[in-house]
Amino acid sequence: MLYYSKFQSINNSKKWITFIHGAGGSSKIWRNQVHFFKNYFNVLLVDLRGHGKSVGSPEGTEYTFENIVNDLVEVLDHNKIKRSHFVGISLGSILIQKMLFSHENRIEKIGLGGAILNLNFQSKILMLLGKLTQSILPFMWIYTFFAYVVMPYKNHRKSRALFIMEAKKISHNEFIRWYKLTNKLLPLLTKIRSYKFKTPTLYIMGKQDYMFLPFVKKVVKYHKSSKLVTLSKSGHVVNIDQPDIFNDKLLSFLLKTS
Repeated sequence: MLYYSKFQSINNSKKWITFIHGAGGSSKIWRNQVHFFKNYFNVLLVDLRGHGKSVGSPEGTEYTFENIVNDLVEVLDHNKIKRSHFVGISLGSILIQKMLFSHENRIEKIGLGGAILNLNFQSKILMLLGKLTQSILPFMWIYTFFAYVVMPYKNHRKSRALFIMEAKKISHNEFIRWYKLTNKLLPLLTKIRSYKFKTPTLYIMGKQDYMFLPFVKKVVKYHKSSKLVTLSKSGHVVNIDQPDIFNDKLLSFLLKTS
């Protein structure tokens, strides 16, 4: 089972909020959210396979979006959590939306930061470069290069540094297994964009998230259950760039009754 950590709400709430990190990260990226949201909900943090304190799968195991979603559901079942709010960043946003196809009844509301709904030309080139070089270059070279491209500005320094630091804990073989998921990414994103989910969703995007923000703007126009908030001077990892504003916007959305 995946490594997870729980924090009981200060006000004895029976509601849960579950945080899912992105590729190369760990539950540590949510440290600014834990202390805030445990005032209102029980908090569940999960480390994905081979990330943080979760071990990777046995050698030869093929990673799929389906079995990764099943990992998350297993943690919910183990903790007897029937329903939870879900919050994801980057890859975490994809996993949560994938989870809606088979387990929508387990999800109350969704908050997505740095959401990925499509890949622009530049990101497709990055994926291709990663594919061509993953067997000959140390994965940290590739990951660090990606981090600087996706989070290029000075005010992204903290986000970039934390993700690079956490990525160093991942083995090269684990990186390659996760990277192979990119072969299945575009068909999944097409399905996500075309499916009109009923679950209330808030996208919290940085105005400097130039690779992914344009696609989110398009999707919220016809997904009636979704809303978009953009934060100035923020990039891809908005919960680290501007944690206070991120927390306030997300909480307001989660507590709203209509």
